[in-house]
Amino acid sequence: MDVLSSGQTFFLKRVFPMLWFGLLLVFFVTGFASGAGRTDPFFFVVPLLMVVFGGFVFYKLLWNIADEVRDGGTFLLVRRGSIEDRVQLSNVMNVNMSVFANPRRLTLRLRKPGKFGDEITFIPKMPIFQFNPLARNAIAESLMKRVDAARREN
Repeated sequence: MDVLSSGQTFFLKRVFPMLWFGLLLVFFVTGFASGAGRTDPFFFVVPLLMVVFGGFVFYKLLWNIADEVRDGGTFLLVRRGSIEDRVQLSNVMNVNMSVFANPRRLTLRLRKPGKFGDEITFIPKMPIFQFNPLARNAIAESLMKRVDAARREN
């Protein structure tokens, strides 16, 4: 089975948020130890706002994406954590690729909800260098055609 999801998914979902919150914690602790919080009470407001903002962004954009998506021909094998779900291409209603997001995300809207609900989102493999940032993704295009063909068969 070919892997459709990007190899950077683990870094984006696990490592990057740990770096974000870890650096904010270091900033908070060093500021507290140096006494900056005693002279300026607003010193801690910015890191707290960054924690809230980062948590919201990670929750909305990263923590709901699938860890791995494998292509099985007429189905996709989707894994998030220890949960796996087999999604038939004929059950996919819509394939949508984000254009102005980084990283670009591919969302599959399902007719009948599965273990992950009615939407499955993942980061597809991307070319290392792409001259046109608005170019279509080969994985998204292939999935659109295969989903359409699977729907016509049923």
